Amino acid sequence: MKNHFVLFDLDGTITDSSEGIIHSIQFALNKMGLNEDDKEKLKSYVGPSLKQTFLSNYFPNGDEYKTAIKHYRTYYSEKGIYENNLYPGIVEVLEHIKNQAGKIALSTAKPTYFAKVILEYFNISSYFDVVVGSHLRGSRTDKKDIIFETLDQLGLPNSNKCFMIGDREYDIIGGKHHKLKTIGVSYGYAPKGELESVNPNYIIGHPLEIINALK
Repeated sequence: MKNHFVLFDLDGTITDSSEGIIHSIQFALNKMGLNEDDKEKLKSYVGPSLKQTFLSNYFPNGDEYKTAIKHYRTYYSEKGIYENNLYPGIVEVLEHIKNQAGKIALSTAKPTYFAKVILEYFNISSYFDVVVGSHLRGSRTDKKDIIFETLDQLGLPNSNKCFMIGDREYDIIGGKHHKLKTIGVSYGYAPKGELESVNPNYIIGHPLEIINALK
């Protein structure tokens, strides 16, 4: 694991953030005159960008999705961001990688600002050498672009020593695009069969299993 570069997704990989995200989406939809009570449907929106969630599923025409995102962030910035928990074992994983002289980065579709607030809230920001997310203005939401920026900030390391770890297909597809080794975590928010369909190098069911997958 020495000299490895390990890129982590955030939601569904490091933190169980579904409660706060679901409540934020529901708040935004209610402000837009819509109601959504299907929790499983809402959970499937944890991972993709807010633009994709609102544009593809609720507001396909015009700029209504932008208004929905503003409402979402009103709730999320005050309450939703803290309706969140670390997955058991994830701190031990981060410590292990650091003890083995590995580099750790965060590559998330969440805006960088909120990602940094969450890492600070859980007192784990010191483990991360690089933190890259989307822009608050709504750009750089594609996981391939986020991963590229992460790799660039890490000094464009040899891809043979890089891993992308995430719970959704976007994480695996993005990692493969840059020829990284990929680890899918089945304890996150992917619908059944989604990770298998994109064929990551490893699929693991508990955070502590990440350690063996990195060897």
